[in-house]
Amino acid sequence: MTLAQIFLSEFLGTLILILFGAGVCAAVNLPKSKAQGSGWIVIAFGWGMAVFMGVYAAYATGGHLNPAVTIGLAVAGNDLATDVPATTTNICVYILAQMLGAIAGAVCAWLAYKKHFDEKAPADAKLGCFSTGPGIRSYGWNVVTEAIATFTLVAWVLYNGKSPSELGPLAVAFVIVAIGLSLGGPTGYAINPARDLGPRIAYAILPIPGKGSADWAYSWVPVVGPLIGAVAAALLIPNLAGLF
Repeated sequence: MTLAQIFLSEFLGTLILILFGAGVCAAVNLPKSKAQGSGWIVIAFGWGMAVFMGVYAAYATGGHLNPAVTIGLAVAGNDLATDVPATTTNICVYILAQMLGAIAGAVCAWLAYKKHFDEKAPADAKLGCFSTGPGIRSYGWNVVTEAIATFTLVAWVLYNGKSPSELGPLAVAFVIVAIGLSLGGPTGYAINPARDLGPRIAYAILPIPGKGSADWAYSWVPVVGPLIGAVAAALLIPNLAGLF
């Protein structure tokens, strides 16, 4: 694959991920939405289906959609996808495409819900359509939560190739739903630096009436936590896999 093809694949896949993911958050949280108040289970399944759609769209590049997955595969010594080696250039193209795709997807979600964002609503509700935030703000423990949740995702990605399965993108969608339902409560489960930072940048730029701060003080947690979890999985899981 050319670098342009790699970029477009991950860009489109991440755009779709964030369009549907931020879209379900907007549907649940914004005033006068038909789905307003439908709750956490709807958000968890919405994000799972968003991953399903995004991974299919970026299937040629492995459907990473997530710098933590990209870095985890590279640290584990794996190729990024079939015939896509984990070179420094390829890793940088993946991450750039994921970040820009996340920003673009957030902008598309905002356009879809433009009139609802114009309505009066708590600033936190509007920010929550774009980025994550902790239920209890404790930066160290928030990092631990994100690291554990991302560890489970990257561990599954690394081990999945060694287990018999034809579920493909649907399987990872179920994993995301499981993480959201079980581990998502404390922080909103970013488990993906691009998923949080890209939309947070979009929120800061977009002309949203009544919006507040983008909460930059917390923004490092959904970046550092997932990267720690991804590297830990990459260092541990390949060694454990040989035992089974």
